[in-house]
Amino acid sequence: MCRWAAYTGAEVFLEDIISTPAHSLIAQSQKAVKCKTATNGDGFGIAWYGRRQEPGLYRDVYPAWSDCNLRALVHQVQSRLFLAHVRASTGSATSRNNCHPFTAGKWSFMHNGQVGGFEKFRRHADMCIPDELYEHRKGATDSEVLFLLALREGLDADPKGALERAVARMEALSRARGCTPHMRLSVAMSDGKTLFAARYSSDSIAPSVYYRWSESMKGWAVVSEPLEDTGEAWNELKPGEFLTLTPKGAETQPFLPVTE
Repeated sequence: MCRWAAYTGAEVFLEDIISTPAHSLIAQSQKAVKCKTATNGDGFGIAWYGRRQEPGLYRDVYPAWSDCNLRALVHQVQSRLFLAHVRASTGSATSRNNCHPFTAGKWSFMHNGQVGGFEKFRRHADMCIPDELYEHRKGATDSEVLFLLALREGLDADPKGALERAVARMEALSRARGCTPHMRLSVAMSDGKTLFAARYSSDSIAPSVYYRWSESMKGWAVVSEPLEDTGEAWNELKPGEFLTLTPKGAETQPFLPVTE
């Protein structure tokens, strides 16, 4: 299982989430505690928003803990909204194109979990991606397909509904052609203005997600694992919930993919 962290709020240095906290994302790449595998060394990535509508993107195949360029970048770059991910592959190759986050236009997307038996129906999943979006299919992961299907389903107009429909389609493919667990998912995604997250599973094991307001940073963090214990309580996103984070606050709604 992968680990990820995202932030929205006042402009901060990326290191305030990625490398500085006691249990930062880089620390989690070696010593994760809320998943089966403690090591997440199959690459990393960051998508951050600045003055342009489209996010910047930096990804590589090195373990996050061993890349000095990553530490130098997060020490200097500031952003009001960013997504960061350390990868533990569930089967696809370790390559830059398979590292999260994925981007298309103004949208960025990252995922932790799996779609059971994806390698058995990858061609069928790819065929669900419309021609106008297929140019964004760079890698071989189930996560990238899920992102492109959500775009197909209308992320701009209905982020929650679009993701629900995309997850339902992928889960249905897994039930028809794959194997269990059909869907385990924690997702963070953004259009550059709002940060969204979701937690869901077709069984009883949903990847962990936590969020909180940081008074020191004046912003929201949403993470796979708490970054540190500073006395500020972390809220756990419950399985089957969708989270919307804006400067006005946090809103949770039921997240209910409907499969046939």
